[in-house]
Amino acid sequence: MAGKSQAGQAPIAQLCQAADPSGGLQGCQTFAPELSPSTLDEAADTNTPFATLVPSTTAAARATPINMAGQSGQSGQLLTFFTAMDNQGNVIVREAPKLDLDLYISNYRGRTRFERLLLIGQSSVPLCVDALKAAVAEAKRGKDVQRYRDAWECIRIAAPNEQEAQWDQAWADKTDKANKVETHRLELELKGYKNNLVKESIRIGHRDLGQHLESIGELVAASDAYVRMRGDASTQSHILDVSKHLIGVMIQRRDWPSVLANVNKILAGSLSEDDIKVQQPYQKMVSGIAHLHSEKYYDAAKSFLETGDLAICQTYNEIASPNDVATYGGLLALASMDRSELQARVLDNANFRNYLELEPHIRKAVSMFVNGRYAACLAMLESYRPDYLLDVHLQKHIPAIYAQIRSKCIVQYFIPFSCVTLDSMNEAFAKPGESLEAELITMIRSGRLQARINTIDRLLVAVSLDRRAEMQTKGLETARGYEKEALERIRRMSLIAANLEVKGNPRERAGGPVTDQWYEDTRRQLNAGEAPA
Repeated sequence: MAGKSQAGQAPIAQLCQAADPSGGLQGCQTFAPELSPSTLDEAADTNTPFATLVPSTTAAARATPINMAGQSGQSGQLLTFFTAMDNQGNVIVREAPKLDLDLYISNYRGRTRFERLLLIGQSSVPLCVDALKAAVAEAKRGKDVQRYRDAWECIRIAAPNEQEAQWDQAWADKTDKANKVETHRLELELKGYKNNLVKESIRIGHRDLGQHLESIGELVAASDAYVRMRGDASTQSHILDVSKHLIGVMIQRRDWPSVLANVNKILAGSLSEDDIKVQQPYQKMVSGIAHLHSEKYYDAAKSFLETGDLAICQTYNEIASPNDVATYGGLLALASMDRSELQARVLDNANFRNYLELEPHIRKAVSMFVNGRYAACLAMLESYRPDYLLDVHLQKHIPAIYAQIRSKCIVQYFIPFSCVTLDSMNEAFAKPGESLEAELITMIRSGRLQARINTIDRLLVAVSLDRRAEMQTKGLETARGYEKEALERIRRMSLIAANLEVKGNPRERAGGPVTDQWYEDTRRQLNAGEAPA
């Protein structure tokens, strides 16, 4: 926050120079488009601070990227790029992450590599240029011209002097032409297979066409090709193949309801125990990702914790890596499960322990929460926030997940006490120089924290439950239950007495079969006022 306020008070001439080293007004208008050129000229001549021309919060927010860009050595280019990314609503990560880019991306294969590299390039200030250069190289290794264009559009603004920032028209034309030729060839092959009426050849033809269309970025057409495979699928393995191809396309399209619909078909068939064991890691991982994007964090956590064999999971790294499963499962469990569930489902889970060994800080954070070291748990997670904000699946959910974990820590910290001083709460959870009071008020109003704030003595006091009212409520509920049960019994007896009961197949009773004679005897006893046998 201090960095933002200092930047907001910087003279506008200094900020313009950082944004546009040529000395023109283009850099100023980048972060102050509402100011006219004459106003900017006058402000620059009089050395006016930027914060006096626009609101302080706006000045701080717009001036911060300039300081970041200056530190990275590419002030003007990075300023322009991250200003555009911020305007588009992208998350900007200023802190350097702990991950090594080359080691991180080596965990993946397939089209997800480009997605992750492009996201890091659009979000991380320290890794921007390296990630975008790697994204351009990754795109040119494939056949999707649009992906190459997307990466080039970013790097030509962020680092125009890099070799990758030069548009390779020859590669684009060659690739586009080759894609059209291959599409035409596969369509002709498929047409020939249909004329021959060989179901297996038709299925393979649809599969090859779908894979080609997916590789060139035609996801809708690829999905249609995979759907047409289903009519020619004759075995369980063929059905699994169709579902996995469709799930891969739906994940890229971010169509999460369709992902869940198809993933449930994987284990719906008659599979042996060995087949279920092989398919479980894929099914649980994909369903966990779909639940995560649907904001069903508890269901997502259970799916990730039940992923199963790590070696099998690693073969599906075109979707996510085992490291991702450990991270997603641990974070979502912390956000949605209580202490006993965390101990049983996470720490004592023999299968998931293998995943936690890949991300030991997740295991430490869960252990700290279970052992009551809440401040240390939050500090551990906060140190890895920049890494999680660069994950293609976690980025949009990190604020909500961290907020839930923090709220749980505060509630669990307060449970053993009848009252706690606000100073001790601030010391345990608040940032230096800040107060936790506003956050506590929000939690109390939302019902997550059963307490009151004593502003005079600066205490957080637990709200004691009214045991008398609770006992009376339970008594009334029990009485209503007895009343409902008695009415149902009376209604049943009346139906039998009036011979209105629908009789089905004879059922076995403890004393013998239920026959018409039994109903007649029961009716006679009821009319005589006797208890039925």
